[in-house]
Amino acid sequence: MKILVCISKTPDTTAKIAFADNNTKFAGDGVQWIINPYDEWYALVRAIELKEADPSTVIHLINVGGADSEPIIRKALALGGDEAIRVNSESNDSYFVAAQIAEIAKSGSYDLILTGKETIDYNGSSIGAMVAAFLEKPFVSHSVKLNIDSNNAMITREIEGGEESCKIALPLVLSCQKGMAEQRIPNMKGIMGARTKPLKVVEPIAGEELTSVVAFDLPPAKAGVKLVSPDQPEELVRLLHEEAKAI
Repeated sequence: MKILVCISKTPDTTAKIAFADNNTKFAGDGVQWIINPYDEWYALVRAIELKEADPSTVIHLINVGGADSEPIIRKALALGGDEAIRVNSESNDSYFVAAQIAEIAKSGSYDLILTGKETIDYNGSSIGAMVAAFLEKPFVSHSVKLNIDSNNAMITREIEGGEESCKIALPLVLSCQKGMAEQRIPNMKGIMGARTKPLKVVEPIAGEELTSVVAFDLPPAKAGVKLVSPDQPEELVRLLHEEAKAI
């Protein structure tokens, strides 16, 4: 079985957020970059578990990004990817990124394409569905369990109010979330081996970008607390109703 795992670069969750160029670009100076957790902890680790169950499985990684994405790609290789492809583009448009992934997938004859349910910076949750549309393959979102039985995928996904079980013939595209696998840390053997694993860089195909960032805004600063005397319950009710809009 051949698996393609889509990985993206995101800021560490503890990074201080700031913007540049009149609030049109994320200020990345001094930011610690990581593999998007949904891609790493759930999509990639589940692919590794499938390979451990069937050693003939091959795991390829794909990232659409610049050269500064290569450290996180190497970490993904250290965790257990066999080889990686980086499409040399820094576009943040989901349609464009999905088109690049689909183009690589078409030539790779993959049985399974895995991605995280979303990235923690843009929270778009759209790449998997778009890749599936480009490839004209089935797509299942928000998956929490995945097992392979012969040429079929047995999937459990979250739905409103519960879970749904699916049986779908391969090939297919799957987005993964919490429950699919448990986080792993690369060991020394994996880190050393990742240095020599293939990382191929390809130029992007021509594609349309349908979205662009107009501006970023930080949330408004939190206002100070207001203290109400215990003997003034009417004032508390008024504040909750007129200012907090809680009642």
